[in-house]
Amino acid sequence: MKIIAYGIRNDEMPYLKEWEQKNPEVEVKVETKLLDSSTVEEANGFDGVVAYQQKPYTKEILDKLGSFNIKYLSLRNVGVDNVDADAAKANGITVTNVPAYSPNAIAELAITEIMRLLRNTKRFEDKQRSGDLRWAPEIGQELNSKTVGVFGTGRIGHVLVDICRGFGAKVIAYDPFRNPELEKQDIYVDTPDDLYKQADIISLHAPAVKENEHMVNDKTLSEMKDGSYIINAARGSLIDTDALIKALDSGKLAGAALDTYESEVGVFNVNFDSFDDISDNRLKNLMSRDNVLITPHIAFYTETAVRNMVTLSLDANRDLINTGKSDKIVKL
Repeated sequence: MKIIAYGIRNDEMPYLKEWEQKNPEVEVKVETKLLDSSTVEEANGFDGVVAYQQKPYTKEILDKLGSFNIKYLSLRNVGVDNVDADAAKANGITVTNVPAYSPNAIAELAITEIMRLLRNTKRFEDKQRSGDLRWAPEIGQELNSKTVGVFGTGRIGHVLVDICRGFGAKVIAYDPFRNPELEKQDIYVDTPDDLYKQADIISLHAPAVKENEHMVNDKTLSEMKDGSYIINAARGSLIDTDALIKALDSGKLAGAALDTYESEVGVFNVNFDSFDDISDNRLKNLMSRDNVLITPHIAFYTETAVRNMVTLSLDANRDLINTGKSDKIVKL
């Protein structure tokens, strides 16, 4: 059995080697570059492909995999929004993902950023660099006095609900597909508008489906409470960046924390020589603000999550090749 694994980073290698030792019957070829039109030829002769979602899996790429008689594509991540579903079906390619590599990792970063915003840590850090160790005027707020609105109560949103309750916050939630356990706790509101109007802090945990593109926009931002905060550790496309900047400029929003950004591909996880060399001016605008926290899509980036992403995707690809079955098959 031969599997090619694309986009393997140095931090993934120990877990890949660990998996190889447990599966000596499988030959794994490591490709450090992402799967795209310039690397897809390397898959010729392999039984399956493991890849990391960053670039789109286009019709060109999937047609090429199909021409190699490759029927199994296993992603080391949750999202499948950049897979050309029609092309995958036309080529008979089964796609798997890792639906729950670590919900805690994402929820824990979300609560970290919420607390940093409420306690003005970025402002204090900036003052300290210039030798200013005074308290005022950066007086903080307490989470136990806030209403947190969780948009999306899947695995990650559910964990965040529990964490916020541990801090003593009031939690409300919206999800078109309600969690029966949470519904018993009477935390759901009926519409997104209800969430926007009632929450002091809104944390997004929704998928990047077409219906959710720019769900945070001029209109929805206008419905939010004055001085509210927004957290996005889900998908960059959920927020209209221009609308966000306007809401920050006007003071409608007191702050924001973004671990995902709609134009992040080619920018996040890149080492620029200096801040001035960052190629995205809107991103630099946000990064320059003392009430905006930017992290470069690192919510998933824990040892536990990375191990699970590697091992579970390889497990899925092996199982597909052996049996044509996996409990991680995505319905495209």
